[in-house]
Parts: sequence; C-alpha cells; structure tokens
Amino acid sequence: MYYTISLHIEKLPEGFYLATSDDVQGLVVQGRTIDETLMIAQDVAFQIFQLQEKLPLSSSNEKIVFA
Repeated sequence: MYYTISLHIEKLPEGFYLATSDDVQGLVVQGRTIDETLMIAQDVAFQIFQLQEKLPLSSSNEKIVFA
C-alpha cells in the first residue's frame, strides 16, 4: 500500500533544506541535500504513522511517496 503526502521543501540561508508537510502533523526535517531531506522525511513520516497506529510496527510492504 502507498501513502501519498505533500511535502514542502525550502532552502535555508545556511544552505540546508527544510521539509514540512501539512498532511503529517509534526513532520519537520532538515538535510544537507534535497535527496537526503527526502529520505529523512520518508523515514520520519513512516515513524509518525507507526506511532499514530496508522501502520503496524512491522509493515515492510507499506510505502510513503511524496506529491
């Protein structure tokens, strides 16, 4: 199963990238590159969904994609 969420990425003056999402409350991540930021955001979104019990703790078939 796939979960599609919107992600807002902005470049910070320090050179890092900040990602937030209106779809996942509490999702705020920072990375050195856009790719790194996306990977971190996917991992954090997955963990947030697990904590909110939207995903089982051992859900290896679940995927999160960004719109």
